[in-house]
Amino acid sequence: MTTPHRREHPVLAIVPFAIVLLVVAGGLLRIVQYYWREGTVLIGVAMMLAALLRGLLSTDHVGLLAIRGRGVDVLTYAGFGLAIIAVALTIEGGPWGS
Repeated sequence: MTTPHRREHPVLAIVPFAIVLLVVAGGLLRIVQYYWREGTVLIGVAMMLAALLRGLLSTDHVGLLAIRGRGVDVLTYAGFGLAIIAVALTIEGGPWGS
């Protein structure tokens, strides 16, 4: 009789998503503190981090970051992350004049 394959604790699949959410929360905090450019760049960095984690981790370990196939997810996360960072760095002035 063979023993069934033991899966890791299911809570560990939430860790990559939680890390990305913490970076987004840091970005939102900076935006609320009127450092909107820094906050927006942090949100873009969070998207790039999501792309990195999705590319490096297996589907079983990436948890909620897996939406479609690995390639589509990585390209989408990286594309949105680069777009957010580019817009944040190229906007002149802004609503609060910074």
